[in-house]
Amino acid sequence: MIQLKSKLPQVGTTIFSVMSALANEHNAINLSQGFPNYSCSERLKNLVNEYIQKDMNQYAPMPGVYELRKALADKAKKLYNIELNPNDEITITAGGTQAIFSAINTTIREGDEVIIFEPAYDCYAPAILLAGGIPKYIELEFPEYEINWTHVARVINSKTKMIIINNPNNPATKILKKQDLEMLDKLTQGTDILILSDEVYEHLVFDKKTHVSILMHKNLRERSFVCFSFGKSYHVTGWKIGYTIAPPKLTNEFRKAHQFTVFAVNTPIQYAIAQYMNESDDYNTLSKFYQEKRDYFIKGIKNSRFEILPCEGSYFQLLSYKNISDEKDLDFAKRLTIEKKIASIPLSAFYNKNTDNKVLRFCFAKTDDLLDKGIEIINEI
Repeated sequence: MIQLKSKLPQVGTTIFSVMSALANEHNAINLSQGFPNYSCSERLKNLVNEYIQKDMNQYAPMPGVYELRKALADKAKKLYNIELNPNDEITITAGGTQAIFSAINTTIREGDEVIIFEPAYDCYAPAILLAGGIPKYIELEFPEYEINWTHVARVINSKTKMIIINNPNNPATKILKKQDLEMLDKLTQGTDILILSDEVYEHLVFDKKTHVSILMHKNLRERSFVCFSFGKSYHVTGWKIGYTIAPPKLTNEFRKAHQFTVFAVNTPIQYAIAQYMNESDDYNTLSKFYQEKRDYFIKGIKNSRFEILPCEGSYFQLLSYKNISDEKDLDFAKRLTIEKKIASIPLSAFYNKNTDNKVLRFCFAKTDDLLDKGIEIINEI
């Protein structure tokens, strides 16, 4: 028998797969996993087909198709008023998760410490562990999900190599303020600490608030990998295409890992998105689109027994069930899926210590008919 010692002994099937499988098994409304159930732009689909028919089907350049990198540089100029060089600051990746994984494995060595804010998207810690690093977990202060920067200052030490931020935050649905980036800058000045900024929900910010990208902060940008996703912006999560922006020195190292992870990314889709971006900036309408869905959802459940927590960004809504049950959130989520036919994600799954604040996450990136079914069930609980 082969004896294999797992590098991730504590890691099992993700909570997203568990809850989606349970929803399928019990024919439940699936508001758990974060993906839209509606189509992307017909124009974008047609462009992909056009480039396939043009035989743009071989390997793309390792950093990504130049036309797409140039379109992204133009976008950064319009949105964040920064000048980026497409040649040495932008790399196209196989989704946001690969971007995050490559950034971590490019820079983290055995014994390096990486600060993660919880609740945290679940790909961060495994990537750190595979690189030999040590995750250092800091919980956002519940129920506001604010960062306690005094606590962060106490955790930082000579072994701290990276701090990961997620803005807007999945699953906490919180956005960072300018003051947060100023504190982050203050704590990292004069150090070799890197920043990994996960900004895949950059366009999903609500109530006339502004996405404060780390790209807008000169000092922080010089030490940061900033990761994005076309899947979230164009309703195409299954295409698994994203990108990373970093200064030349970091990009050079990032590409060393990137080329031996995926080498290059889907060629016709890159050309299609590049042309689509030059024809349209409809990502500017996403906040309005998703705010209407958020508002539709919370208006429908406002008289339910759940407490509606503030949602500042992303396409998730957090609901507290503290007035309904004392069950553990995983048990309650499973029972709702089996008995009430609605699937959600328990927030304890996003904590290293399975911190349970009696909160469930629901995805509202769904058509109104599916949301209506979910609303009806929630109001009956």
